[in-house]
Amino acid sequence: MSDLVISLSNRARKRIVDDGLELNQALDQVLDQAMESELTGSSEAQEAKLRSEIADQLAAHGPLQPLLDDPEIEEIWINSTRGVFVASAGVSRQLQINIEQELLQTLIEKMLRNTGRRLDRSSPFVDASLPDGSRLHVVIPDITRKYWSINIRKFPSKVYSLQKLVGLGSLTVLQAKFLSDQVRLGKNILVSGATQAGKTTMLCALLDEVAARQRIITVEETFEVRVEGSDWVAMQTRQPNLEGVGEISLRRLVKEALRMRPGRIVVGEVREAESFDLLIALNSGLPGLCTIHANSAKDAISKLCTLPLLAGSNITSEFVNPTVGACIDLVVHCRMLPTGKRCVEEIATVSWDSAASTVEIVPVQL
Repeated sequence: MSDLVISLSNRARKRIVDDGLELNQALDQVLDQAMESELTGSSEAQEAKLRSEIADQLAAHGPLQPLLDDPEIEEIWINSTRGVFVASAGVSRQLQINIEQELLQTLIEKMLRNTGRRLDRSSPFVDASLPDGSRLHVVIPDITRKYWSINIRKFPSKVYSLQKLVGLGSLTVLQAKFLSDQVRLGKNILVSGATQAGKTTMLCALLDEVAARQRIITVEETFEVRVEGSDWVAMQTRQPNLEGVGEISLRRLVKEALRMRPGRIVVGEVREAESFDLLIALNSGLPGLCTIHANSAKDAISKLCTLPLLAGSNITSEFVNPTVGACIDLVVHCRMLPTGKRCVEEIATVSWDSAASTVEIVPVQL
């Protein structure tokens, strides 16, 4: 039946796009034709079931919808038309769900429709936020060999507090108390870790400690950070249009955030030259938080001392290193264990040792 559903869905979609029909009109025409030629002898119950399945394919996200609705699934990815992979509690598995390329492209186009992001040969990569907060990443041929590569990373519907993370075993009571105190004192905190280590979850938990009392401005490539306070503005980057203009970079967003009376500035993830603008903001006395991909607290600081050099040839380590040492107060390093459990592996203080001209990183013993 699934092949038939896909076939009839494609016909209905064509009538909607080419003839401008409403969904129900397209379904009526396609099903009437099918009942005469392909479904002779089918009952009203079978026709109603088929109609519902086709409508699901067209109005929702087809075979991906049950996966998007499943709260246990953390990430969904597709490499080809044969099989869909999912991860739950950090453990991945393959599902026997086959999605034809034409249907997959239609689903992705539907997901991107209201995001302002585009995907074509001139722009073969896309990062976008779905309405439920999930992050969509797509790469298309000829960057990929043959098929579209899809990743959908889902996020919790609500913010986890530090206390909730203690209950989940992600950090200890003493760690939670220490981090809560540091956030409330206005310390600048860098959250580090590998992919899927729980960096964004930790960042949101830290922000939850001050969300009710401070104005928070977050800037990201795609919306991921969640804040439950009412005085919060979230901004994301924008790709250039077809004429190559209109791009809004993270560097631009950091600068704009400074004009918005922030009580706390947050960069969802520092990757490139925007790290320089963040350091300038923090150096002015504005409290902030950010995440970074790294394998340890030491590696995180080393990386943060390197990325600002991308901002221009006139930016030197002689300026960056002492600025990092003076601006960043704390590194919280997260790790995902082989079991899939996420935890805070290390908390370290950061300072500038002027005598040795080095950034000093000291683990906090709790």
